[in-house]
Amino acid sequence: MAHAKIQAKMNEAAKGNMFSRSMSMADRSSRLLDHLDQLETRVEVLRDTATAMEQERECLLEMIQSVQNSQEMRSICDGEREELTLTADRLMGRTLTVNVSVDTIRNPEQEDALQKAMALIDVIAAKVLDDMEDARKRLMALHAACVTEAPPVPIDQKFQMIVISCALEDQKKIKRRLETLIRNVDNAERNIKIMDNQKVESEKTKSNGK
Repeated sequence: MAHAKIQAKMNEAAKGNMFSRSMSMADRSSRLLDHLDQLETRVEVLRDTATAMEQERECLLEMIQSVQNSQEMRSICDGEREELTLTADRLMGRTLTVNVSVDTIRNPEQEDALQKAMALIDVIAAKVLDDMEDARKRLMALHAACVTEAPPVPIDQKFQMIVISCALEDQKKIKRRLETLIRNVDNAERNIKIMDNQKVESEKTKSNGK
């Protein structure tokens, strides 16, 4: 009888210890989960910050190239142009020393869609100098496939289906690349018009001088 009571108390104590350990494990698990949630937030902030730096690098490179290829650079004297070119080259070199990369996790379908989208853009980019007006129209049609609001130009439906199949981060990169190409075409067209006008004015001056 006494042995039975002792055994019963031992069983109760064991149950109590098991319950205490269980609660302790639950608390520990909860703390670890909270810690991981905080780390996940920091990881997303890190990726967002790195992506912003990546975009800033692209923007700086584009702006430096724009200065290098600008009509203003061609209009100044040789000495000043040489000095400014050296400065632009130095800035370009320093910008290129900054390497920021944010990898996107993709499944095979998303990887294939990204390659197809970039290949279509590459084809148009390679033909920009052949026909800028046509290239700009085609780039605008591709860009229209990447925006949510109703675009003012026709949408390339085939390209839109490809973009939809891409990862969300890749969709943003595709859109940014198209915007950069469109700006480059616009700048090139503007420089050509300026040069044409200068040529006409020069011919008029020569004609009047005769």
